[in-house]
Amino acid sequence: MKVSMRASRIATCISIAALMAGCANLNDMGTGGKTAVGAGAGAAVGAGLGALIGDSSKAAAIGAGIGAVAGGIAGYNWKGVKNDVEKSGASSLGVDVTEMPDGTLRVNIPSNVSFDTNKYALKPALLPVLDSVARALVQHPELRAKSIGYTDSTGSDATNQTLSVNRARAVANYLTQQGVPTGNLTAEGRGPSNPLADNATAEGRAMNRRVELYLYAIQK
Repeated sequence: MKVSMRASRIATCISIAALMAGCANLNDMGTGGKTAVGAGAGAAVGAGLGALIGDSSKAAAIGAGIGAVAGGIAGYNWKGVKNDVEKSGASSLGVDVTEMPDGTLRVNIPSNVSFDTNKYALKPALLPVLDSVARALVQHPELRAKSIGYTDSTGSDATNQTLSVNRARAVANYLTQQGVPTGNLTAEGRGPSNPLADNATAEGRAMNRRVELYLYAIQK
């Protein structure tokens, strides 16, 4: 039994390490800290793993034994949380709720329901969705969330970085106001990095202006 469990852990470490090999860490300009860039723009695995790698509270644990950390996250059952978020009206607003290959739950919040252009005040239509996320985090204390803000490529790097940070913090601050412990939340701005679509078109820029919430479970 011990040999089998050890072999399983080794296999997990190898597979996760292989996925991480496709990601590169770059320093952002401004206050956003590090950016994890997927092997391809908007890559599902790269984005999910990047969200966790960017969490400073997890950095040491991942460096010491990524298999144990990733294994603890991957085993979480998101069905109840996902259903609750979707019932809040997420689908009708264009908010996408996706279980990622690395075991996180991503709530992708597009610009049309999150913020006005060049603003970081939350739109009222988004609040029921964030309320459902807050309920999940309060009811399941083993869960953590990371809010990541993005912009399109128009404007200066410094302006975009600041705006992305403020948008990420606006989401995290609202969750805190709904009772989620501050220590269970992190926020980061990544400016125009990791675009989902072509910034050369208005439609593409709208898709790139977003906040992504990643929910994950800590290992007990």
